[in-house]
Amino acid sequence: MEDKNVGVETLSEAVLNRLGFMLDNLECGWRQLAKAVAEQPQFCYSEKELTDCSLKVLSPHGSPGRYLLALLADRGCTLSFLLQGLKKIEHREAVGFLTTHVMEQIDITLQPQSQRVPEGSTAVLSCRAVGPVELTYQWFKAKDEVPGGNGPELVLNPVSPVQQGPYICRVSSGDKYVFSNWAHVRLVRSEDSSSSYFPSSASGLYITQQPRPQVLMEGDTLYLECAAQANPPPQFQWYLNKQPMPNCTRSLLKIPCITTADRGIYTCKVYNLYHEAWSDQVQVDIGPGSFSDVSWEVPKVGTSVAGPRQIVDCCATDKVALLIGNMNYLHHRQLRAPMADVHELTNLLRQLDFKVVSLLDLNWQEMHSAVTEFLLLLDRGVYGLLYFAGHGYENYGNSFMVPIDAPASYTFKQCLWVQDVLQRMQERQTGLNVFLLDMCRKRNPNDEIIPQPGPLKVTANIVFGYATCVDAEAFEVNKDDLSNGIFMSFLKKRLMEPEKVTVLLDKVAEDMGRCEITRGRQALELRSNLSERRALTDGIQAPACQITASTRNLQWAIAHVLPESRCLQFECGVKVQLGFAAEFSNIMIIYTRILETPKEIVSCYAQLSDFTEGPEVDLKHSNQESLREAGSLLLSMDDLLLPLEQPQLFTRISALQRLKKELAFTVCLHYKYTNLDEELLDEQRVSVGKPLVSKLNLHEPRLSHTSSSDLQMSSIMESSSFSESFRASLPDLTSSSIGSTSTSWSYYEGPLDSPTFSSLKNEPEETTCLEFLEAEEPHTIKSLPSASSQELPFKFSNLANSL
Repeated sequence: MEDKNVGVETLSEAVLNRLGFMLDNLECGWRQLAKAVAEQPQFCYSEKELTDCSLKVLSPHGSPGRYLLALLADRGCTLSFLLQGLKKIEHREAVGFLTTHVMEQIDITLQPQSQRVPEGSTAVLSCRAVGPVELTYQWFKAKDEVPGGNGPELVLNPVSPVQQGPYICRVSSGDKYVFSNWAHVRLVRSEDSSSSYFPSSASGLYITQQPRPQVLMEGDTLYLECAAQANPPPQFQWYLNKQPMPNCTRSLLKIPCITTADRGIYTCKVYNLYHEAWSDQVQVDIGPGSFSDVSWEVPKVGTSVAGPRQIVDCCATDKVALLIGNMNYLHHRQLRAPMADVHELTNLLRQLDFKVVSLLDLNWQEMHSAVTEFLLLLDRGVYGLLYFAGHGYENYGNSFMVPIDAPASYTFKQCLWVQDVLQRMQERQTGLNVFLLDMCRKRNPNDEIIPQPGPLKVTANIVFGYATCVDAEAFEVNKDDLSNGIFMSFLKKRLMEPEKVTVLLDKVAEDMGRCEITRGRQALELRSNLSERRALTDGIQAPACQITASTRNLQWAIAHVLPESRCLQFECGVKVQLGFAAEFSNIMIIYTRILETPKEIVSCYAQLSDFTEGPEVDLKHSNQESLREAGSLLLSMDDLLLPLEQPQLFTRISALQRLKKELAFTVCLHYKYTNLDEELLDEQRVSVGKPLVSKLNLHEPRLSHTSSSDLQMSSIMESSSFSESFRASLPDLTSSSIGSTSTSWSYYEGPLDSPTFSSLKNEPEETTCLEFLEAEEPHTIKSLPSASSQELPFKFSNLANSL
């Protein structure tokens, strides 16, 4: 049987209940299975969790076996690993059931990749799957079958303008079938093409299939394949950046849960007793815009591989960023800039290999939980960056970020204390701590208490970039439907420069100072004790402890998992595709598209309704024909990689951090037959699990902070609901080898009831400006918080743009 990388979470409720029933026995049941799977650290469960399992028998329909399967699914257990555990405990009934009724599903292991090729060259699209023995393939260009495209590979030779477009492969076994991802073939001018497809060969040894370049995201699975014919049979050795990869000696290279460390040039050496040949060099890029500049020559046949190119020493063991933008305040003026600012900063930081978590509109509890999870991603040598755009204030040198549910007259007890976050970042022994605070720094007259943080360590690695100076406001500029804060308008032009962080921010301050509109009204303030030349563009060097790095990659990646695209087959013969895209870490786009329609049906469309409670879905903007109409001002059709000729409807789901159970909704198919005027309705209920950041359970309180340095990693991971589901993925290490302990918020007990509303409100002043920067149309510039209109010494309405 082929190895399956499909997760236990893909099993239906009926199958899980059946397996759970089989495991509810003393001799060969869930306890024995829990012991068998514990050979892998991530599936090692605590006594409390095993006790919770056993207590399920007290419920009328409770099942300890079913509960254990749920725990395994939460930690990413695959069907193959579950089958291995069942075989180990010799549970023949469960093994037979899983093998016969579940494991024979079709699983695509190699997805076709989009390509840009010169006209007249060759393009090869590959799709490979495992499952039942009799698998058949059929390629489609848009809706049309490709003549002769009935194999795992589709060869377009030569590629002409007619062959441009989207391609998809259907893999079938009897009446079961699945579709691959869409792959787009586009033409480029020959002078723009840096490489072409060509087979390498040596006498008596022929490479029949070359590996293909790929662009993937962290957390994806990398598949590369190099097939060859030879006599004697060929052997394989894969190389990454000219270095042989240990244990990578098969024709198919598979790397699950990839990270930026896996980026680079791959090639495969194919050899036998008499001959040797090298495959094409293929570039594998991890994350958007993260292209490598590695360049090297193919080795001559029969020669050894040269040593690796000299690598510049990296300053960071990893780079992690938390970006929070608060716009829709319940008791304060609404803001516009944070959405565009967080989006632009996210794209830039990802190009610099930051693991970015981007969140919009968080309340008090969600902000605290998000910061706690962010701190768990930090470790020795990691660069940590926290960006906040929203209402804020500063009292006596202490800065506070305001959640969207803060009362009208808030104090520090209803806000997040920046200096407290800094103290906890220092405990993680980070290599660089950067705070970018795009908020006002006016004094809050409602808050006279000066909170006292714990003692800060003497670490020369702290940088504060304030969008404005002390006792001043920060402003935003409106342009069309989007806005940018003034700070971000200048910062985004400099962020990619390979400069020391403080030098970069100095340049931003100089740019702002040269702008006539902002001069004398908003000035960036830099505070830093950074002694080394650390830059946001620094590379990443693998840490000494690979276990902690792998765990951090898993923690970050699992919070950014999107549901897989799926096809729904309705009884009337219509087939509907569901697709998903992330706009932010807590905002997702769902689209529906009609794939197949019987001839007797005149028209049909699929809408979504009846969403699970928790996330926010604006019904007026749901099921819209364009992303803009659905409320998304940032994503485009290119981001979703949808064929333009195919109609689709879009729905935007925000506040995913408030999802307390699996996201479910109803797909409503509306259709008409040729000879009937009445519109018919067919429905299917769909559950897509907990996508993106919803797995973190940010709505749940975290445990109190403790600074004890001798707590073990299990104690560290227990401080967050997300980490609780993964804490067993680490061995029993002390905090000294992995960073400090869990960080929570012991200084706060939660939001207090708002005091009586008085004339002193933390509200921004709205002013207007005729022009800003290169824009031609007038804009509205708003301050963020917290001054009344009488406190502002100036207006922008009579200022002209001097640029």
